Amino acid sequence: MTLLYTLLFAICGTALVAITYGLLAANLPRVTELTLDKTSVAKAGEGKDARPPDEFLEQCRLILHGQPTDDANLRTKCQRAYDEGVIIGAKTQRDATLDSLLWQSGLSLAAATLLAAVAGWFVAGRVLRPVHRLTAAAQAASEHNLSARVALDGPRDELRELADTFDTMLDRLQRSFEGQRQFIANASHELRTPLTVLRTSVEVVLAKPHATEAELTGMARDVRAAVDHAEALIEALLTLARNDGGLAVSEPTDLATVAEDVLDVTNLHDRQAHLSLEPALTTGDPILLERLTANLVDNAVRYNLSGGDLWLATSTVDGHVRLDVSNHGPVVPPGAVGALFQPFRRLHDRTSKDGFGLGLAIVASIAHVHGGTVHAQPMATGGLHVTVTLPRSADLGPAPDLPDTSLSRRRDAR
Repeated sequence: MTLLYTLLFAICGTALVAITYGLLAANLPRVTELTLDKTSVAKAGEGKDARPPDEFLEQCRLILHGQPTDDANLRTKCQRAYDEGVIIGAKTQRDATLDSLLWQSGLSLAAATLLAAVAGWFVAGRVLRPVHRLTAAAQAASEHNLSARVALDGPRDELRELADTFDTMLDRLQRSFEGQRQFIANASHELRTPLTVLRTSVEVVLAKPHATEAELTGMARDVRAAVDHAEALIEALLTLARNDGGLAVSEPTDLATVAEDVLDVTNLHDRQAHLSLEPALTTGDPILLERLTANLVDNAVRYNLSGGDLWLATSTVDGHVRLDVSNHGPVVPPGAVGALFQPFRRLHDRTSKDGFGLGLAIVASIAHVHGGTVHAQPMATGGLHVTVTLPRSADLGPAPDLPDTSLSRRRDAR
């Protein structure tokens, strides 16, 4: 940067000296502008009346100072000699002035350039000091240590904004790595449970020298249940991982139809479903949207009261489509709602057998990848009200009239 500053200063200074020199040269009187016949001047001292130089100059001096003379030829010669002297003096003065300007400007430019280089060195060092701090923070940052921050103070200029952006990026990376480590730890803990069941079931049977058919059948059931448990967990983890890569499929989808399909394959047990399904046209991955709806319905059934109710509604509001799922259930503390959308978070203890704690996390992930939001609010009488808001499909035109619009009915227990 110092070399760049010095080079730019030298170029600008040289251009300024050249412009000044050109302007002065253009405004100084030129010799050709004096009306004088140089040939006549050269012949003024020639002829039969020529005198010695000293005598001629003395006579000319007296004549030019007002001494009268009758020699008209001498007066003419003196006048021409004077004019020639004026020309020579003007030319000499002009050349000397331009030469003096050029030398003095050149020396001044050299001194100023040297001073600019020294000043540029200090200024560049001060300006680049935040960049050095950014470099040091970037070098200190690693996957295992993201605590380094620039924390630049001073005026809010471009470098301060860059440093703040860098600190914000490190904050995001730190949260991401910490969340990833926590996610891996939780996933390992969850997968350890079915593996432990598998090993215990097998070891118990193998420890008996003559296992009966009933014991082998019981082991097979335990193994199948553990495998189903692990398979469901792995599928949930894969869903979360796929969502991090964005949507692979995007096509028009009606959430009302998706909700109907989900209810057709969901075992409500003794719960009663209240539906209000209006057309809710969005664009996205139909399989992921079905998974989102299925997780919310499963959550409303799983954490419901015996013989309790659940409500499922789809609608279009202010250019967005909404999916609302509510249920009766245990009272949810308002401060615990946000944690429910984190992976492996349950309302009660982590050892609960009711799911993996991934259902609402998958819902939030699917909504996010579709450009939507999820909002949950505990109900005063117990239970949870979850609202998913997604962008309405922009290329579908007005919502069509479906034959089962504003469906509202009570579904019998299945």
